[in-house]
Amino acid sequence: MTQLGLPEDIHACLFDLDGVVTKTAVVHAAAWKEMFDAFLRERDGAEHRPFEAADYDEYVDGRPRADGVRTFLASRGIDLPDGDPDDPPGAETVHGLGNRKNELVLEKIRTDGVEAYDGTLRYLEAVRAHGFGTAIVSSSANCRDVLRSIGAEHFFDVRIDGVVAAERKLPGKPHPDTFLAAAEDLGVAPSAAAVFEDALAGMDAGRAGRFGYVVGVDRVGQTDALYRHGADVVVKDLAELGETE
Repeated sequence: MTQLGLPEDIHACLFDLDGVVTKTAVVHAAAWKEMFDAFLRERDGAEHRPFEAADYDEYVDGRPRADGVRTFLASRGIDLPDGDPDDPPGAETVHGLGNRKNELVLEKIRTDGVEAYDGTLRYLEAVRAHGFGTAIVSSSANCRDVLRSIGAEHFFDVRIDGVVAAERKLPGKPHPDTFLAAAEDLGVAPSAAAVFEDALAGMDAGRAGRFGYVVGVDRVGQTDALYRHGADVVVKDLAELGETE
């Protein structure tokens, strides 16, 4: 293993955004709960079964927004029309619910701001100092704005986010396509790239893409699940991996 805590044949690092670089995973989880609980309450009344943390981990976290809506609704046996990507937030469609969730996230970010994980920023500095290629790989359409808000855009050679994925017609996590595109843009084989993810869907993507190393970042106490979904190692903070103290 190198000083960065990675195998010797790793030459590029592919980072998820929410929960790995920024402290926004909890913001997304809260927005999903607020949106789905309101929808379920309107649909099923006071006896509705609320959206739980386990639902977020299993069906939503790390997936593109519309896929998260579809996957959770399917788990409850609910079928809605897809609608259109520009459906208003009040529309009872997959895209309408997704747009309502995004509206809530942006409200929360505007109110509370965005923070980065210091351990990740130090690790990024170390990775860059060692000459590794770096990419940010996120399902978020707000990825660039979030990176700019924390002054971290310069850390990444390549950005594959929700906007780029839509332009290139790349399926999102748990499919490996966005990570594979990032590795290709960096000019490295998947076997020479490490994936850094906190979402179970991201672990699945890392495993499916046959990447050289998959690092699970456990911010919420799901170490065992991260290993089950394909992590080679799980840490609570990226500072644990290398000489970044």
